[in-house]
Amino acid sequence: MQRHNLFALFLLATTVLSAQTTKSTIAKRSYTTHVVSEQEAPEVDGLLDDAAWNETEWAGDFVEWRPDENTPPTFSTRFKIVYDAKNLYIGIQAFDKAPDSIEKRLSRRDGFQGDIVEVNIDSYLDKRTGFSFSVSAAGVKGDEFISENGNNWDASWNPIWYTKTNLDGEGWTAELKIPFSQLRFGKSQEQVWGLQVQRILFRKDERSVWQRVPRDAPGWVSEFGELRGLIDIEPQRQLEIQPFTVVKLDTYPKEEGNPFRDGSDTKLNGGVDAKIGITNNLTLDLTINPDFGQVEADPGAIALDGFQIFFQEQRPFFVENKNIFDYRFANNQDNVFYSRRIGRSPQGSATVTNGDFVNQPQNSTILGAAKFSGKTKNGWSLGVLESVTGRMFAQINNNGQEREELVEPLTNYLVARAQKDFNERNSYVGGIFTATNRDLEPSLDFLRQAAYSGGVDFKHSWKDRKYFIEGNIVASHVIGSEESIRATQESITHLFQRVDAGHVEVDGDRTSLTGTGGKLEGGKAGGGHWLYNTGMSWKSPELELNDIGFLRQADEIRQYSSVSWRTIKPLENFRNIYIGVGQLTTYDFDGNFNRTQYDLNSEFIFRNNWWAEFGAAHKPRIFINTFLRGGPRWRFSEENFAYLFFGSDRRKKLSFVMGHVNSQAKQDNFSLVRFVGRLNYQPFNALSINLQTEYEKNPNKTQYVTETSFDGVPRYITANIRQDTWATTLRVNYTINPNLSIQYYGQPFISRGRYTDFNYVNNPIAKDLNERITLFDQNQISMDNGVYNVDEDSNGSVDYSIGDPDFSFVQFRSNLVLRWEYIPGSEIFLVWAQGVTGLGDPRDTLGRSLDRQILNEKLNNTFLLKATYRFAK
Repeated sequence: MQRHNLFALFLLATTVLSAQTTKSTIAKRSYTTHVVSEQEAPEVDGLLDDAAWNETEWAGDFVEWRPDENTPPTFSTRFKIVYDAKNLYIGIQAFDKAPDSIEKRLSRRDGFQGDIVEVNIDSYLDKRTGFSFSVSAAGVKGDEFISENGNNWDASWNPIWYTKTNLDGEGWTAELKIPFSQLRFGKSQEQVWGLQVQRILFRKDERSVWQRVPRDAPGWVSEFGELRGLIDIEPQRQLEIQPFTVVKLDTYPKEEGNPFRDGSDTKLNGGVDAKIGITNNLTLDLTINPDFGQVEADPGAIALDGFQIFFQEQRPFFVENKNIFDYRFANNQDNVFYSRRIGRSPQGSATVTNGDFVNQPQNSTILGAAKFSGKTKNGWSLGVLESVTGRMFAQINNNGQEREELVEPLTNYLVARAQKDFNERNSYVGGIFTATNRDLEPSLDFLRQAAYSGGVDFKHSWKDRKYFIEGNIVASHVIGSEESIRATQESITHLFQRVDAGHVEVDGDRTSLTGTGGKLEGGKAGGGHWLYNTGMSWKSPELELNDIGFLRQADEIRQYSSVSWRTIKPLENFRNIYIGVGQLTTYDFDGNFNRTQYDLNSEFIFRNNWWAEFGAAHKPRIFINTFLRGGPRWRFSEENFAYLFFGSDRRKKLSFVMGHVNSQAKQDNFSLVRFVGRLNYQPFNALSINLQTEYEKNPNKTQYVTETSFDGVPRYITANIRQDTWATTLRVNYTINPNLSIQYYGQPFISRGRYTDFNYVNNPIAKDLNERITLFDQNQISMDNGVYNVDEDSNGSVDYSIGDPDFSFVQFRSNLVLRWEYIPGSEIFLVWAQGVTGLGDPRDTLGRSLDRQILNEKLNNTFLLKATYRFAK
């Protein structure tokens, strides 16, 4: 432990001692725009022939950014910018000596396919965030909110703006009209904004930019040039109201005698979304009774380790501006705010008896939500989210007698986030606060009544943002009944009942828990070929965030470091090379040294745009506190891991990806073998087809099965599992025009596990697998009516029984969506969704399970029509 920590402290100290200041040698370019009257404003038709364009000068002299930075691009590009009282107008001319070769691929909004021109505006001038507007030669819009100095691009941001393109003998042209109401800026006599204009020449995979950005720059937005000349423009307060109506029909196999499953259900629903500009910098988003029926279904997944599965947020209200509320405080997906908690599946279940039929709600109804967010001119980033979900009832019917049982209480969620820039926008300090409050009734007393969390974070960058140090701290406090707090202590996230834990124990009298977490990290983020970082994070045993956040496991201290090398210029046969190495160690708060890992990651992009990724890891020490679900600390055998992926040029009409992952532990303790194949085909500009398939084998000689008792002593049972998983995902996109498209998504998912060679844990931390477990012989274990009976002492009587753990999980999900944006911001969705989830026969092959459980089953169908209309000012 001391050796690794000293290495981390050395790297961190080296970073801090590198703090001498230097000036960037790259001159900032500046473009001065001119005002025109509203009557003289250009008509957005893609033709740059309006008289207004004569009021200002062309800007050009683009330089290549990728692949060969700071060299002349293949073709030149130039632009002009004018404005009136309400809008910014941008005209771009992209010269091309082979106009017939211009790639005009159609896609939905934010498809980012084909030849593209892009305008980035940092209207806050904070050098960290910006607004991106792009248009392809085919006229397809793209818009993204940029944050984290270009490390995060949020395509869920969908402002109202206008664009047209035109192809001619010299190349192609584009006109953009961006209402000031869609941007955020403070009040000032003259606005100075960050500006970048970029062109993508698709057939050469070449990007050229107006303001040069070195390939080793520490970020993107901080390197922008400047837009000047915006005199006396008035901030425009945004006002958008978008009511919607949904008509929904569900059909499914009829269940005889079940009044809740008579074959079909219909529903008429409605609600409203609104976006109100409180100031030009700060916006209030509202949603009442939202409907997310057009959102793509979650992919199939199954976890045998007992932990919750993390799913990405896809609902538009929560996705937009999610960067403001983001607070990843430690590692991986741990976050103080995880929006999937809002509208989650009810956590209670009905009490049923023989003859009861139950209609259990699938999700909690979001009665309403409000989100106040934005950034002020003086560097304050603010976000407040408030949401209320309703009481949810399970309906029970027994021979015509109906009753209801509460399965989810009325719940209020609050998230407040703030950050303040200073030191010429090179540093910030921020904080977050969350609160979850439930209106509990005695039947739901197993839930926590309230949960609060708060945190403070900071980041400081220097030397042109090449070096950084950042950190945060989090504290949580949960309150509830003795039952709920005991359940929290015994959950897999905490496991206070662990038999060999000397620092925690279950206290059944407690009605609250308080914990902390955080991290400290520093490193070199830009400048030259070499980058590095080092840091540590911790999560105390009592930290609990899962009421509105995501916390996989508490009770961990982690130390990590990494060093990487990359090319700045193309090198012989390579466009780009990246190689990185890293190490990590973990401990728990009892002082146990649990894990050591060393890893290598690399990426190679060849001159012909084919590419390869290779990585490997060596894990000489693997101890897991949670494996035996409250039992003693467990040791896995030493592991070696490797992966190789390679693929063809992604720009081609036909491209592919092949990949293999292989992990092997000593003594064949466990292994992972995964094969991945992806195929992309675009037979013509309007149609794209993507097919991805994965097959995985994951055998494990010591898969946890259950805990039982033998002669009053806890007995932990494991077994040899042979788990096979197969999933295939098909996506088809047909774009009739940039505003009208049809999309299909379908995924069958099958996972089968069969258990043999049952055994019990003997010495859970032994290095030798044979000392770790003791196998039952054929005279000690036998199966009877789906139950394994164990006679451990071989005296002729059953000592304990084990339920058959074999499983076959089968799922199919699909969506067919027609989307029509009939006017900017107003849409019609026509959706046909199909699905089925069930359990197959573990004795069947994966192919037979597919045939029996999906192809020959009657599927559940949902037909949905959703219409929205956006009133905008």
